[in-house]
Amino acid sequence: MNILLWHVHGAWTTAFVHGKHRYLVPVTDDRGPYGRGRARTYPWPDTVEEVTPERLSTADVDVVVLQRPEELRLAGQWLGRRPGTQVPAVYVEHNTPKGDVPGTRHPMADRDDLRVVHVTHFNDLFWDCGSTPTAVVEHGIVEPRARYGGELARLAVVTNEPVRRGRVTGTDLMARFAAAAPLDVFGMGTAGLPAALGLGGDRLQVYDDPPQADMHTELARRRVYLHLCRWTSLGLSLIEAMTIGMPVLALATTEAARAVPPDAGVVSTRVEDLFDAALWLIEDPEEARRMGQRARSVALARYGLDRFVADWDRLLEEELCASR
Repeated sequence: MNILLWHVHGAWTTAFVHGKHRYLVPVTDDRGPYGRGRARTYPWPDTVEEVTPERLSTADVDVVVLQRPEELRLAGQWLGRRPGTQVPAVYVEHNTPKGDVPGTRHPMADRDDLRVVHVTHFNDLFWDCGSTPTAVVEHGIVEPRARYGGELARLAVVTNEPVRRGRVTGTDLMARFAAAAPLDVFGMGTAGLPAALGLGGDRLQVYDDPPQADMHTELARRRVYLHLCRWTSLGLSLIEAMTIGMPVLALATTEAARAVPPDAGVVSTRVEDLFDAALWLIEDPEEARRMGQRARSVALARYGLDRFVADWDRLLEEELCASR
């Protein structure tokens, strides 16, 4: 199968392109948001090919995987065929709804020419897609090579743009947890975090946009993974931390309550519960390791790459069959 998709979310796309197909990823001269081409910091197989907009008009494309509303127009222009009618198409919704939740209308609502595929059951529940058919294909990840050591009595956080996104990423809660144990925050746009929170290097260290493999290695050395996002679909970094074997402390918001079972960490909407758990696990490395082992077992079973790829294969075959 020849699949056209844009490089939008590096971690999700990394899992998706590990299937058995040929993946065409648009590339433009500026490698901007609609032409980023192949990933440079994630390991992608040789079956992922960069293709310019000019070449797409003659490219053999079996199905289009859309991820942003504007891609519907771009795909039609670049292919010379209308996605959904002249070439099968699905729309992957990565994000939680914004605005008038839970009444937020999806941009692809009330369509009969494509299917919206949510990455979590929470998203499927909260987005109003009207009459558009929907499905859920839960996340899958390429298993990190790093394994839990937990020798550093520190809390690890992975988040992007925490200063700009503020309450969405739980940035306002970080200083409270830094009182339980020093915080190490990994991700893009973290450089300004110490100044924004007023924390010194003894309580907070940031690692701005490290290579994924290096980040996994460093995460594995920290005692506990802390997930403070209030409103996110389901951070793949949370699943990666679980797969590494880290115990997890998470706000019981969006999909986290389903992703983290009680014996793999502590999940609560009461911040004091998570703070107390952080103190406990920092001081009890054996319990932290036990919880992390359970987290790894659950993550491998629920979010393994083989399951993810198989689910997508079934869904895309259904779309192709329906279009014939």
